[in-house]
Amino acid sequence: MANYLLVDGYNIIHADEGLAQLAQTDSLESARLKLCDMLCDFKALSIYRIILVFDAHLVSGGVGNVSKHRNITVVFTKEAVTADHYIERAAYKMADKKGDKITVATSDVLEQLIIMGSGAHRISADALLAQMQAAREKMRTRHIQNRPIKQNPFINLVDEDTARLLEEMRHAKRNK
Repeated sequence: MANYLLVDGYNIIHADEGLAQLAQTDSLESARLKLCDMLCDFKALSIYRIILVFDAHLVSGGVGNVSKHRNITVVFTKEAVTADHYIERAAYKMADKKGDKITVATSDVLEQLIIMGSGAHRISADALLAQMQAAREKMRTRHIQNRPIKQNPFINLVDEDTARLLEEMRHAKRNK
């Protein structure tokens, strides 16, 4: 049994203030790469197999492309195929595999209704972004809590009395 997350890339970019601003001020390519990296981090903390889909239906002569970006699959649709259409077909095809759970991340209401007909679950762009943020915070908290206490290497270079005096000073400063 697999858990798939199909993500409408441009829908997520335009739902996130930072990504939308990056797309306007730098380039759409920068925003796509940033979203890819964000989803790769999320993938490491989630149960999903992530497929990120970008529209290329307006690209004249576009043949489409499927590639890996670290631990996620990135799809650029071919000419005349929207991300919505690709996601719908993929959701229906994946739904044929019994036991697989398919979730589609988009805020497009019509798309949500269509994919629910395939048995897929839906999540809005805002809800996905919130889950991604929560996962980052959880990982950050876990890292801080499990970080080993670093011993001061300078202590090994001084005599025992000086080391004791320095430790007392350090603890006195911390307790103020």
